[in-house]
Amino acid sequence: MQFTKIPDMKNLLALCLLVASAITAAPAAVSVENVRRVFHNGEHNAFTDLIRWRGKFWLAFRSCPDGHAVSSTASVIVLSSTDAKTWTPAHRFSVPQRDTRDPHFLVFKDQLFIYSGTWFAGDGLLPREKYSIDQHLGYAVWTGDGTTWQGPRHLEGTFGHYVWRAAAQGDKAYLCGRRVHTGAQQSALLESDDGLVWKFRSLFQEAKGNETAFMFDADGQLTALCRKTANESDLVRSRPPYEQWTRLTIPEFIGGPLLVHWGDRVLVGGRHVTPAGPQTRLSWLMDDKLVPCADLPSGGDNSYPGFVALDDRHALVSWYSSHEKSTDGKPITAIYLADLVRQD
Repeated sequence: MQFTKIPDMKNLLALCLLVASAITAAPAAVSVENVRRVFHNGEHNAFTDLIRWRGKFWLAFRSCPDGHAVSSTASVIVLSSTDAKTWTPAHRFSVPQRDTRDPHFLVFKDQLFIYSGTWFAGDGLLPREKYSIDQHLGYAVWTGDGTTWQGPRHLEGTFGHYVWRAAAQGDKAYLCGRRVHTGAQQSALLESDDGLVWKFRSLFQEAKGNETAFMFDADGQLTALCRKTANESDLVRSRPPYEQWTRLTIPEFIGGPLLVHWGDRVLVGGRHVTPAGPQTRLSWLMDDKLVPCADLPSGGDNSYPGFVALDDRHALVSWYSSHEKSTDGKPITAIYLADLVRQD
C-alpha cells in the first residue's frame, strides 16, 4: 500500500493563504441587464450624467439638432424618475450663443447643481477652424427641491476654462477646468465655497489636460482619472491642500471618464478603442491597472457614462451611443440605461 505524503502544516497553511488571496483578488464580473433606450428625439443626444437625490434619480444630457459639433442650438435636458424606469422632463436649459454640453451633477450644501462647459458658438453651427478654448465659460443651474430651478448663471473664475466633472469634500467643491496657457493645454483644479464662484487651487495636468473624473477617499485623498492622448490616460493623486500631485500613466485611451467607488472596489468607465471600434467599457481599477468587467451595448459615437450605486452589488449606468438605427436605416444617437449586477 502506498501513502501520499501530507505536507507539513506550515506549508499547508501557506498554500491555503495563497489560494484565499487569489480568490479575494480575482476581479468580479459585472452582468449588464435590462438595457433600455431612455431618450431619443431625432437629434444628437449625448454626454450623460446620473445621480440619486431626494428620493429620485436624475439624468442629464445634451441634445442638439446640429449633431456632435459645437452649436448654439444645443441644450441640456434633465429627466427625473422614482424607479429608473419611467422618466419625466424635469428641466431644460440653454445659453444664448453658446453650446451647452457635458452636463455634470454635484450635490453641494443641500443644492443639486448641474455644471456645463460652454463653447462660444455665435448663431448656429460654429466652423471647427473657429473653435477657441479661450472663449470657454462655465455655467450652472441649481435647485433645492427639484422643482424650482435657478440659472443658468455663469461661473465666476471659469472664463477661458472648459469645466468638466465636479466633486465635493467637506465645505469645499472642486471642479476640473481645462485651459490653454503658455501654449500648453492644461487642467486646473478649481475650488469653491458656494458652487458658483471658483478660484485656482492647483495644476494637476501641465500638458495635454483634458476631461477628468474626480473621486475622494474616506481619508481625504483625491484621485483624478484624466483623458490624455489617443493611447494614454493619467491617474493622478493628491492630499489636502491638493497642491502637490503624484502621477502614473495608464496605457489606454479613456474617453469621457468615470471614476467611482462601488462597494469595496473602484469602477472606471469610458470609451475605449477596440478591434470592433469605439466601445463604452467598464473596468475595475486594481493595483492602478484596469481590469475589464463589462462592455455596454455601444458603437460609433458613444461613451460618457453616469453611475449610481444602489448597494454594494447593484447599480445603474447611463451612457449614449449611436449603434442603433432608425426605421429608415440611419444611425441614431440616443441615451441608454442599464442595471448592473456584480457577480461575486
